[in-house]
This record gives sequence, C-alpha cells and structure tokens, in this order.
Amino acid sequence: MDMIIKGGTIVDCASDRLIKSDIYIKDQKIFEIDEEINEKGVEVIDAKGYFVIHGLVDAHVHFREPGYEYKETIKSGSLAAAKGGYTTVAVMPNTNPVIDSVEHLNLLKEIIKRDACINVLPIGAATIEEKGYQLTDIEKLFKNGIYGVSDDGQPIMDKKLMKEATITSNNLGIPIMIHSEDKRYVNNGCINEGKISDRLGVKGISRKAENNMIARDIELAKEFDLSVHICHVSTREAIEMIRNAKGSGVKVTCEVAPHHFSITEDIIIEKQSIGKVNPPLRTEADIQAIIEGIKDGTVDMIATDHAPHSKEEKLKDLEQAPFGLSGIELALPVTNINLLNKGIIDIFKMVRLLSINPSKLLGLKDRGIYKEGIADLAIIDLDSEYTLKEENLISKGKNTPYIGEKLKGKVKYTIVNGEIVYREDKQCL
Repeated sequence: MDMIIKGGTIVDCASDRLIKSDIYIKDQKIFEIDEEINEKGVEVIDAKGYFVIHGLVDAHVHFREPGYEYKETIKSGSLAAAKGGYTTVAVMPNTNPVIDSVEHLNLLKEIIKRDACINVLPIGAATIEEKGYQLTDIEKLFKNGIYGVSDDGQPIMDKKLMKEATITSNNLGIPIMIHSEDKRYVNNGCINEGKISDRLGVKGISRKAENNMIARDIELAKEFDLSVHICHVSTREAIEMIRNAKGSGVKVTCEVAPHHFSITEDIIIEKQSIGKVNPPLRTEADIQAIIEGIKDGTVDMIATDHAPHSKEEKLKDLEQAPFGLSGIELALPVTNINLLNKGIIDIFKMVRLLSINPSKLLGLKDRGIYKEGIADLAIIDLDSEYTLKEENLISKGKNTPYIGEKLKGKVKYTIVNGEIVYREDKQCL
C-alpha cells in the first residue's frame, strides 16, 4: 500500500543534513520528498519526533537454516532483523548443508522466498563443506545468486588456496569475507587468553590467532593488488595493521561487532557462557582501539555476527558451550549508547556504518532515501530508554549479555520494498 511518512527528520547522508520533510512512497519507491505532502487514500505514518534513516544492512549474520532450525530460521531471523531496523542482511554459509553448491544455494533461496520478510542475501562458501581444502565453484555460485564468499567459522589455513579464492571473487566483483583465525594459536581455548582465563582456570585463545591471519591476508592483498574484507575485528593490533595497510593503499575493508566495542572479557565472570564468542571478548584497551578505528575511518562498518543458539546449549559450561551472541535486534541501541551518545560519531556516520557502507560492500544500489529508489527505511526513536528483557527478543536465540541492561534507542517502523514489515511491538504484517 502507498504511504506518507509525515513529520520525521530525514537523515540525509548524501549532504550530511537533517531534513524535516514528508516522504511519499508509491509503488514501492520514494516518489516525493517535500515539506508538506497530502495525498488521499494512502496510509499515513506519524514520524514526528523520530529520525527516518536508510534501512540498516548487516553484512554478517547466521540465520542457521537449513539444518539448525532449532537455533534460528530464515523466518525468525528476518523477523528479529526487522525489529532491529534491518532491511537487508547477508547470511553466512555455515549451515547444514553448507552453501557450497548450486543445489544447496537453491534450497536456501527457496526458503528465503517463502519465509523472509526482509532482503536476505546468500553468501557462498569459499571451500567445499568449509573444510579448507578445495575451492567451491565460486563463479557458478555467483551466477546463481550469491553476494560474496566466506570461510566464516572455518578459516582457510592454506595461503595458496586463499589467494585463489580471493582472485576469483575479485574477478567477479564480489567480496571475500574473511574469518581471521590461525588455528595453530587457538589451543582449544574458549575465551580470550589473559586475566579472566587465568582466573577461571580455562584455556584461552591467543591474540595471535586473529592477528597472524590478518597480517597474512593483508600481505596477500598487497602483494597481488587484491581486495579483502576482514570480518569481526577485535584486537588493537589488528586495527593498527588495517590502519597502516589502508594508509599504504592496500585494498582492505573491515567490520566490527557491537559487542567488541561495548563489553570486555570481564563480563564472563558474571555471564559465563553467554559471553563466549569467537573472536572472544577482549580488554578495555582493545575496545578503545576499535573506537579510535571507528572514529578515524579504519573501521568501515558495523556487522552483528548474529549467532543464535538454544538456551540448553548456552547453559553448558564455558568449555562445552558453543561460541556466539545474538545481536541483530540490539545493534542500534548498543551503537547509540556507546558511540552516538558519547559524541564519538554523529548520526550520519552511524548510518554509514550500519547501512550505507555494508550496502556498498555487497554491491547494493538505490535503496534507502533516494527519490525513485526502492524504499528501504527505518523510523527510529533514539531517546527511548528501557531495560532489555528476554521476552522482548524475537530471535530464537536469547544468548545475549545485554539482558537486564538498560538500553536506549528503539525502532518504531521498518519498511522494506515500500511495505511495512515491522511496527513497534508487532512482527511482520
């Protein structure tokens, strides 16, 4: 149905201006933007006092289907994403079966077509069964609808194979999204190697696991003039390497997750396995380095790495519980509290980090606040404060350390392809 969004403050990142205007959406596109629009026979959304922004885009989520539907499904994940203000997400390929063939890709696409209420974009596996030994037919996967390739969850240890995957993805114009983890330094660890692992008497994961692989892939990009995208950066050393690489002209982009710039490993004392994530929560010094990287442009985007698990799995002890946090519904308030409210970034940079830059990575165009572009929008209230309760979460995964914490910022409406898919306290319509 056609609609008018009235009285909102448009965050226009093209001009870095806040514009108080109405938006007329007709035939799924933004037809008109003006100070006062009145049209009969259309739905009217009162956005007075709220910001109207580009729909958020998450380049890194795990919706678990096919294979692990008890953790999350395309339907439940996209509902949760819509509540979080997301209009587009890219789903990682480590499902069962792995998205390593056209057959498996088509299975996923059928589920997306049937159940998704937002734009869900498949990422293909870089290697067969994500075992790191044999490349998938990346070109064939691309021709059938993937938006990138990744080794997420199972890093490619072989440098020659990573080079071949990177060259192929570059030639096709799609990103290679790298899980930087040198398995030689994981040591069967479950949290960051340091004071908390020592205190709890559990094995820690060395920082070298992340740092060494990032150094390897930056060198690969530099030597062969290739583009690489580094997922979920979490250490101060990695931020510095990426900053220096960009300064010398290396084609590297990176993302950080909200939990890596907002909470430290100390929370594991209280939250135990709920705080177990890969890469692990780090130290206050790492958080400050990530924040500095966000400020100076070293960090290109925020991606949630939404990784839902069942309550039973996360109730296991630290060594037995799976890695991962549920985050798709919380990225906006966590970013609002920790970055925007503290004056570290302005609202324009927030929208770039959460929407525009990940859109560019995935090759998306003409979505958001563009006249004649597809209307993918979020209407947000950045002043609303509340305490997060488990029952507030739509995702099947309740595994987040923010439960019980005070948050600030709510999504009032999410609009995808010109249709309302989320209203506050409701789900897809």
